[in-house]
Amino acid sequence: MIASLLSGSRLMKGVLENMDHEDKKAFEANARVFSGGLNKQQIIDYYNNWEDYEMHLQPGRYNGPLYAAEAADRSFLSSKDTIQIIDVAAGTGLVAEELVKKGFKQIHALDPSENMLQKARMKNIYQKFFCEFLDEEPSPNISNGTYSCVVCSGGFGSGHIPSGALLELIRITKPGGMIIIVMREEYLDIEEYRDSLEPLMEKYQKDGLWVCVERSIVHKYFCDKTGVISRFQVKHNSK
Repeated sequence: MIASLLSGSRLMKGVLENMDHEDKKAFEANARVFSGGLNKQQIIDYYNNWEDYEMHLQPGRYNGPLYAAEAADRSFLSSKDTIQIIDVAAGTGLVAEELVKKGFKQIHALDPSENMLQKARMKNIYQKFFCEFLDEEPSPNISNGTYSCVVCSGGFGSGHIPSGALLELIRITKPGGMIIIVMREEYLDIEEYRDSLEPLMEKYQKDGLWVCVERSIVHKYFCDKTGVISRFQVKHNSK
């Protein structure tokens, strides 16, 4: 464990040395909340007090929201203004801002940080808000098959959305609807996900719950880190 931490520290130092000052501050702020050492309440508190969130995750530095909106755009070629979407791990609404540019109008937000959602409310781009974690247990506030599209950018990482919550994404999506997950590629290999996240994605495809229509690697997801886009079409609502 100690050797692993030291190795990770050296790797982090090498990454930061190649960044300019502002990118370095943003990368460090993001790394703290994805460190794996925080419980759920500490994560909520961190986001509630992250005053420079939008500056740190501005377009060009954090391009996950743009990639997510482009994936939604590829999924629905017409009638975008009637497609009901839920933005999971919505934060202050960075993904929804990009979705609106693509013509989507019916967007709900889900995020455990009330302060983040308060900032999102001020943008007038969401019609409904859920202040909660996406977890393995079904949300009592969202009915089966509610959404034609579920989008999540940056919600998967240490201490955040667990692998088991994939079933919840499927549950709240209409058969024929789309689930779009955009995340940092290297997070697929963290301890929480290494033996569960992509294996579960494959299992649910074999079980006939969804089919993968896209798995692509994108550059400059966050700073110089690559991202992965996973796009699924739901075939069968599991609950």
